[in-house]
Amino acid sequence: MKRFTSRIRAALMLAMPAALLATAALPAAADSYPSQPVRLVVPFPPAGGTDVMARLVFNKVGASTHWNVVVENRAGAGGNIGMDAVAKARPDGYTLGMGQTANLAINPTLYPKMPYDAVKDFTPVALVSAQPLVLIVRGDAPYKNLADLVAAGKARQLSMASAGTGTVGHLTGELFARRTGIKMLHVPYKGASPALTDLLGGQTDFYFATPPIALPMLKGGKLRALAVTSARRLPLLADVPTVIEGGYAGFQAEDWKALVAPAGTPAEVVRRVNEAVNKAIAEPETITRMREEGSEPRGGTPAELGAFIKAENARWGTIVRQSGAKVE
Repeated sequence: MKRFTSRIRAALMLAMPAALLATAALPAAADSYPSQPVRLVVPFPPAGGTDVMARLVFNKVGASTHWNVVVENRAGAGGNIGMDAVAKARPDGYTLGMGQTANLAINPTLYPKMPYDAVKDFTPVALVSAQPLVLIVRGDAPYKNLADLVAAGKARQLSMASAGTGTVGHLTGELFARRTGIKMLHVPYKGASPALTDLLGGQTDFYFATPPIALPMLKGGKLRALAVTSARRLPLLADVPTVIEGGYAGFQAEDWKALVAPAGTPAEVVRRVNEAVNKAIAEPETITRMREEGSEPRGGTPAELGAFIKAENARWGTIVRQSGAKVE
């Protein structure tokens, strides 16, 4: 028995240096991060809003850190396909994902089956930006302000265009109808362009659009902006009041973008990426570029983003259930 115990003790003594070396190597690995290209998954097609924002921020990150970041567009299922690839990637910091309101807050309730858990399967890294929606009508419409539209919607049913069922614009409209008490018919389209075309053609009454979609027509007078859905006025549309200013306290809806990593990604790696992203979005050129397309820089800690995603899941989940929207 003594001989057996001695053998175990000797084996443990031999194993200890290797274990200590492995433990000592962990901080070194984090300190040398990244030692290979980092894959940034954008779950939407190239040139879309999320793609443009991801490239804007990580071009700055690359310039300041010399990291090699490769953007990979994996579109489909409202962003679920790309985000699922992130959730199932090795949690070593070499796969990141640019999520947003749809795939991290709306889809978990909108889709009956999700390939990932938006809260449990990701490590929050940094909140990047947020963009309000603009409530628009035709330039020759009889609605001069928000009160006019609400009064008309209480007198008769109004039709609302959207870029598709379950989009931020659709659900913002549902929230707006509930808060104001208007009668509304939702008319979903396959994308923003056909929705805008029918609004201009008089087939629908109003539309909650993203600023880049609305701005060209607003400048030309073909559209009129009645309100924005942020807590404060948008610098780009400083003369357009918020829905809150229109008398609906607490009304806020934004299309935000957030950087996440697979669950279990080392905390030191997350800290380094968070630091780089916060630095990038604080640069004057980044702020200017964001504001030119109607977004505002955000930033903050991973913990703050984690709390934010949980809160947004609960808030948008309630709106989805109340609207009855589903995507099979």
